[in-house]
Amino acid sequence: MSIARLSEAEREEALAALPEWSSARDGTAIERHLQFDDFVHAFGFMTSVAILAEKQDHHPEWFNVYNRVEVTLTTHDVPGDGNGLSQRDVKLAKAIDELL
Repeated sequence: MSIARLSEAEREEALAALPEWSSARDGTAIERHLQFDDFVHAFGFMTSVAILAEKQDHHPEWFNVYNRVEVTLTTHDVPGDGNGLSQRDVKLAKAIDELL
């Protein structure tokens, strides 16, 4: 099933509503960099996100070192080259923000 890619105007509107997130990969993704007190808190956050992602059937790309977590959201099944920003990314980003 293909998912609609956000238009440039929709991307800008989404980013305005997600001030902690930034555009990445030439507008085909959004990312957020987080820092926690320690590894346990970072891993706990990742575990909570994993549960959200599984429920939404939309999974982040992420990177973790000690207390830092970098989260990238993109949709791999948009028409065209297969990567792009969609409402699925916006929805998951908002859910992630609500965890913090």
